[in-house]
Amino acid sequence: MLRIGIAYSLKPVDRDDDGPDDRYEEFDKPETIDALAEAIRGDGHDVSLLGDGREFLASMLGNPPDFVFNFAEGQGIGRDREARIPAVCEMLGVPYSGSDPLTMAAALDKTMAKRLIRDSVLTPDEAVIPVGWPDDQIRTALEVAFPQFPTVIAKPIFEGSSKGIRGKSLADSVDEAVELCTRLSRIYCQPILVEEFIGGDEVTVGVIGNGRSVRVLGTMRIIPVEPTERFVYSLEMKRDWRRCIRYEVPAIVDEQEPGLLALAATNAYEALGCRDVARIDFRIDRGIPYFIEANPLPGLAPVSSDLVILAQGYGIGHTELVQRILRTALDRVGLAGKRAETQ
Repeated sequence: MLRIGIAYSLKPVDRDDDGPDDRYEEFDKPETIDALAEAIRGDGHDVSLLGDGREFLASMLGNPPDFVFNFAEGQGIGRDREARIPAVCEMLGVPYSGSDPLTMAAALDKTMAKRLIRDSVLTPDEAVIPVGWPDDQIRTALEVAFPQFPTVIAKPIFEGSSKGIRGKSLADSVDEAVELCTRLSRIYCQPILVEEFIGGDEVTVGVIGNGRSVRVLGTMRIIPVEPTERFVYSLEMKRDWRRCIRYEVPAIVDEQEPGLLALAATNAYEALGCRDVARIDFRIDRGIPYFIEANPLPGLAPVSSDLVILAQGYGIGHTELVQRILRTALDRVGLAGKRAETQ
């Protein structure tokens, strides 16, 4: 039997800061932590709750577990925040689930992730607008990046869970894009990614495994209940997903697309160096998948997380999904037999 510590970031009950209203959107509620602990105990292990930040450090320095099940998002707005738990685990020699610090940081930086996977997966054209640029400099950068200005979408570069992505995140002109970039940069205090908007289907792909055992867990198409040609899977949509979104599992796509999607997803997974599990997001235009982003730390909320909804569509419940991820990670680090030996 192993003692497995769970690293997690908990939503604050009362906020004492004046940041954007989605600052803690990626963080989890106590019921998610409880469900994860129950699933891990159900697989034959003891569980310790480690939390994040200083609480996590104190636990690791005082009485480290045999293994860390990591899904902590990390505090702040830096591109390395999701890399901190893996970095501490590596420094202390404690094995953990999920990707290593380099992959976590690279995947959170949306444009860095695209640079790493471009040789094997198509990506939308883009421009990156640094913090503090004046309007005229933003305008010049956008005009150089998009000579024939398309519809674009602007988003904070180091965020997940649709943070900073709203229903009004599209721009049809340079003027609109400049205003969007200035506003988002001021609110989120980080560079802004401006991408050509791919107007086709939004599809997410679950990938699990390591090395030769990497495989696609499944695909899911995200469909707005009210059809639109300019669908954005925005924060408003995610917060009201029961009313606004229909999840199609498996994704019903053109005949040639499933193979292209699976290949694009596994190529992105391997190019980024993902381990154990990840969720890869695409937009599909005329049958071609375009990489949008990778999440090597996908949410595991029992009801609302995309990967959980995807798995349920394939008959995989929350407990089984968590246990599959855990067993995949334990096998990678050579601890898979510990559970079986004690039962």
